Amino acid sequence: MSLSLTPIKIVPGKPTDRNNFLVQMSNQLFILLKIKEIRDLNITLGQKTITATVKTVDLAANEIILPENMIIDFCLPLQCYKFQAMYLADGHTLKLGPVVGLLTNFTSKKHEEPHFRSIHTFCEELHHGLTEQGGFFYVFAYDQFLNEAYYLVDGKWIPFELPLPDVIYNRIHSRRLEQKESYKQFRTRLEQLMIPIFNDRFLSKWEVYEQLSNERQLSAYIPETKLFSKEHLNDFIQKYETVFLKPIHGSQGRNIIKVKKERENHYTFQSSITNQIDNVEEGGTLDEIYQLVKPILHNQIYIIQQGLDLVTHQACAMDFRILCHKSLTNHWNITSTVARIAADGEFVSNIARGGTITRPLMALSNCLGRTKSLAILEMMKELALETASVISSRSAGITGELGIDIGVDHDGRIWIIEVNSKPSKNFEDDVGKIRPSAKAIIQFCTELGFETKSLKE
Repeated sequence: MSLSLTPIKIVPGKPTDRNNFLVQMSNQLFILLKIKEIRDLNITLGQKTITATVKTVDLAANEIILPENMIIDFCLPLQCYKFQAMYLADGHTLKLGPVVGLLTNFTSKKHEEPHFRSIHTFCEELHHGLTEQGGFFYVFAYDQFLNEAYYLVDGKWIPFELPLPDVIYNRIHSRRLEQKESYKQFRTRLEQLMIPIFNDRFLSKWEVYEQLSNERQLSAYIPETKLFSKEHLNDFIQKYETVFLKPIHGSQGRNIIKVKKERENHYTFQSSITNQIDNVEEGGTLDEIYQLVKPILHNQIYIIQQGLDLVTHQACAMDFRILCHKSLTNHWNITSTVARIAADGEFVSNIARGGTITRPLMALSNCLGRTKSLAILEMMKELALETASVISSRSAGITGELGIDIGVDHDGRIWIIEVNSKPSKNFEDDVGKIRPSAKAIIQFCTELGFETKSLKE
């Protein structure tokens, strides 16, 4: 369905009394929205609908004056707004929005401004982008849903009892939190309210492997992978000489172990385990390595994966992060591509582990030459889009964005390393501007919010 939206300006007006719901609408807007008759109009914002009397007056184009009591009933702070609007003739309803709630976990103290951790700046960016386009943005924690959320005004995040959102963007930082019973109850409540939430949950590495390996067009780009066991460690290390052990629920390059065969019956392992043997190499027989590795796993489920001889940047490990976003027509687009360079002494390139970013063509050209690199980059982008399409179609819930990590070996062959359902926001260029990824999220929220409303109607 193609949405036809009209940007409008909302101005608070002084009501004659508390029960006055007289809405003044500019003559031009009345005509533009194709409203056929002046009678009581249902106005919807977020999940709430208020019936109001409409009067057409001589105002600036696309302007509506809402009485202050009506704005308060919509649970909005008293201020001017820019919204997108859609008139639904069947229900004589004017839908305003979108109201977007970003869900994350953060700590807040009374009288202190909250900090949203690694996505704090990104939240500000989404606020500015959505305000500019037309809409209202806020951040909330699931245990405060329906009670308190934070909206940005004059550079500060202010607590307020805000309206139920049209759509929720899931940016919870913790996998463990998503498994809590209280969180599951929150999700059940969203289903009852029919509020869509996207980026449903963190993805499991084993789940991603199974989904991609079953696709004939993608299986050739996936390193051989199995669930970790002593037998698979022995088989893989003999076959590939270098292998990686990764927790199926890991992220940001944490808790990864690299095992390498140095010579006959002598192996080393290196770890990115936080607060333990942080990136220290140990050597010994494979049995000795296994005994050292086993307690580090803490009985978590790990995969074992074929080691790849990937191109490097000035002797540092390197891969490529391709950020993909979806429209409601299920069409995926690429919004960002960067090369990630590992910090000295690290074998993972994640920014959270000290990695840096650079332009992909420049980084790849240093290894493989410009002409070949251009062709490889195009192949990477095609592969990322195909991967995103498969993952979103095979995964439960709504997927709006994915970060695809791709490596390139010395023969120019490309490999899918990882797929992230909540990709980092700290690696893109143009920090300080409304970046393409933020614009894509805003567009997806807008489409999802209005599409859901029209379907409910």
